[in-house]
Amino acid sequence: MERPPAERSALEEPQDEEDHGDDEEDVDEVSRLRDARDARGAEVTEEPEDEQDDDDELEHGPMKARFADWVATADAVRATTKKLEKHAALAGYVSSLEDADLEIAARLLAGAPFSRKDERVLSVGWSALSDVLLERSGKNGEDMAASYQRHADLGDVAGELIGDTPREGEPLTLEDVAQAFDAIAAARGVAPKRELLRDILRRATADEARYLVKIVSGETRIGLREGLLEEAIARAFGRDREGVGRAHMLTGDIGETALRAKHGTLDEPTLAHFRPIGMMLATPVLQLEEVGKRFPPPYIVEDKYDGIRAQVHKAGDRVELYSRTFDRITNRYPELSAPLLAIPGSYVIDGEVLAFAEGKAVPFTDFQTRLGRKVVADELRTKLPSSLVVFDILERDGRALLDIPLAERQEILRGLPLVPPVIFARHQRVASSGEELVAILEREFAAARGRGNEGLMVKDPRSPYRPGRRGMEWLKVKRALRTLDVVVTAVEWGHGKRRGVLSDYTFAIRDGERLLNIGKAYSGLTDKEIAEMTKYFLEHTVRDYGRVRTVVPDTVIEVAFDQIQPSSRHESGYAMRFPRIVRLRPDKPVAEIDTLETVRTIAGR
Repeated sequence: MERPPAERSALEEPQDEEDHGDDEEDVDEVSRLRDARDARGAEVTEEPEDEQDDDDELEHGPMKARFADWVATADAVRATTKKLEKHAALAGYVSSLEDADLEIAARLLAGAPFSRKDERVLSVGWSALSDVLLERSGKNGEDMAASYQRHADLGDVAGELIGDTPREGEPLTLEDVAQAFDAIAAARGVAPKRELLRDILRRATADEARYLVKIVSGETRIGLREGLLEEAIARAFGRDREGVGRAHMLTGDIGETALRAKHGTLDEPTLAHFRPIGMMLATPVLQLEEVGKRFPPPYIVEDKYDGIRAQVHKAGDRVELYSRTFDRITNRYPELSAPLLAIPGSYVIDGEVLAFAEGKAVPFTDFQTRLGRKVVADELRTKLPSSLVVFDILERDGRALLDIPLAERQEILRGLPLVPPVIFARHQRVASSGEELVAILEREFAAARGRGNEGLMVKDPRSPYRPGRRGMEWLKVKRALRTLDVVVTAVEWGHGKRRGVLSDYTFAIRDGERLLNIGKAYSGLTDKEIAEMTKYFLEHTVRDYGRVRTVVPDTVIEVAFDQIQPSSRHESGYAMRFPRIVRLRPDKPVAEIDTLETVRTIAGR
């Protein structure tokens, strides 16, 4: 299933310009516009300014922002690839909003119903969304499947299916949308969530429904990355881009950040316990010789562990572990709480959760049986006891450490009295360069692999901690066997002993907002994993072609290969030689799969 380029659309009419002519002519013009918009199921919400309007605003407060204007802004961003045009559309819009609407609009532009620090989730599945869309549009399942085949995006499907079907009730405001999401998150059970979703979609136009469904399904791809939104907020209110980015990182809330930018309070937020921040990311290098070209010696060389990245917050008698997607995962690894609570004082540390057996790291494919479990059985804890390997510290006893060099942070980290199964990462300082550096890295890489680890991390001891950023100050030398993280787009029934299960996976890489197929693999997973995934894919099928099914593209896998070559077989323009599945990656979001640019680099083109 190939994902087409993002559909481009815009509201049919521009914003009305203010008219200071004759009052009677103004009223006639407003009536004409209202009649025209009512024919499309919309309403005019702006009328000529007069003293009565001023009195109404004083009595009732400022007019609520229309969701249609948010949609128009999102469409404008989606319709251009030019950064400055995106900036202009965003800055012009957010600068026009009142405080409450500004917070809501910014969060929705970030593609989520709630802020990053808010642990609430909507928990609306594919089935519920599909049922409500079919009811709202009056279409059938075949219509939906055909539309999904064209768009590969449930939001765009919603817009197409609803089309000119009239909406009901008053036009939606940003406040209406926010309140609906609050209610859906609070509802317990599928039926009440479906009813609340039905209520909000009844009032939505096709364009509004398109974005509501995108947000609910977590597929808000409009060509707006987090950094670009931060830049637009900075531009809108005349603030420093770095200040906006830092405030967002520390608050975990782009809505609050936008409000602080408006009122000039970006300097107030600080690193807070139990409010996770983005984890610093590493850039992969394909050859050891590349390391010396990225930054000069000395180097901090660590084992690269094959586990689950975790950020640990501890204050008082409370400790929590958070994943790279900001989910609280403390209850998945209960054996870690006591040794972490035993460390005196408060802290925020960065590390990796994994299991060891006979002095070696347990392969991730074995350890992943503990993933996704809200309650871990005693038998599984005994069989695969978890450990936490720590390699960085971000806060200690009220002191934020993000801006000090890595070498100093590690000195503070090594002062913590750790108790197994919480341990320090293996590391050493290397001052060599050139061929001597390569020889040391080759030796350490082999040793790390012998300990059951993925490879090496090479870090600049002068580097600050850059939350959520991937730069050249941290490098990862992962494995001699090349791999890509990809997303499954289609599945096929197996043959022979795998007859009756969906065992053949077609998968894609990312190119901006598009997914481009690059290969197909059927080996690597266990029979148990294939059985579990068969059940999942049957429940998340987009279209059934008999032997082959297109599926919702939300399952990330790691695929190994011998070589990548140019090929016209796939839309990506490339194909893998001898691809095989290494493991499922439930810890990795689709937004972090590998890109066409990475594939081109590997292919040498």
